[in-house]
Amino acid sequence: MAPNQETLVTVFGGSGFLGRHVVRALARRDYRIRVAVRRPELAGHLQPLGRVGQIHAVQANVRYPASVETAVRGAGAVVNLVGVLSTSGEQSFEAVHAHASETMAKAAASVGARVVHVSAIGADEHSTSQYARTKAAGEQATLAAVPAATIMRPAVVFGPEDQFTNRFAALAQMSPVLPLISGGTTRMQPVYVGDVATAVADAVDGKAKAGAIYELGGPEVLTMREIMQMILDITDRNRLLAPLPFALAKFKAAFLQFAPGLLKLTPDQVELLKTDKVVSEAAKAAGLTLQGLGIAPDSMEAICPQYLWRFRPMGQFQRKNV
Repeated sequence: MAPNQETLVTVFGGSGFLGRHVVRALARRDYRIRVAVRRPELAGHLQPLGRVGQIHAVQANVRYPASVETAVRGAGAVVNLVGVLSTSGEQSFEAVHAHASETMAKAAASVGARVVHVSAIGADEHSTSQYARTKAAGEQATLAAVPAATIMRPAVVFGPEDQFTNRFAALAQMSPVLPLISGGTTRMQPVYVGDVATAVADAVDGKAKAGAIYELGGPEVLTMREIMQMILDITDRNRLLAPLPFALAKFKAAFLQFAPGLLKLTPDQVELLKTDKVVSEAAKAAGLTLQGLGIAPDSMEAICPQYLWRFRPMGQFQRKNV
């Protein structure tokens, strides 16, 4: 039996966008995987990612400590991928990012499991964004309970099922004008979901530094305008990119936070766009990056055409500007 087959990894939030890639990466390394989700019946798409019986979904609600403790029982490692970009009912930023992280970390500590906590670049206890403040609180709570935990802070994550590139490509199908908040000057360092999943799996393997905070970014820093233009180029759309001042964006978001689907925009998301989301020089100097883990990150230019082609007016095989 391979050594990893003896190790059970509990993954909270394993049925989501990043989660399915993390589960796949762990399955390829022969770990036994317990995916802890609120609705296990909706996690069937994870089964083909591993061998028969390798991946098992269980019911757990991170707001209830008893269910979390049950989910980590017997685990050698615990991965926390739980997060929300907007609040709904009891799923507040404070409940999901801060309190739930503390609950998971304490449960992991009680069974002596290694902890990998996925946060976000921009996590800052002094931020004007509640998302960023609670992400920082989640990191602090995790390290307080498990000082040897590894924290992963990805930049904005892109990939086939993302709500980033796919969202803007879909909006470009609908509208001749796309707004650029503050003119699209905010800098991003988009990171491929597969690279983030590899980094998480490496941390579960014990290849990452204990108690360290890694910042995971792609190979290039781009402004939001450059990202939007790249998406338009890939999807063969000729659209007007219209600057939208922060104050006006915040006003519009007060109403759009109640909008469905693609049109949803919250005031807190506008706040997030006020600061750059790039890997810090300190992280680079300390080797706390993808490159420091020996991972060569993939670019948007290399990956996005593989899945955004479906938004082209003429489909995969013919390109035409409209």
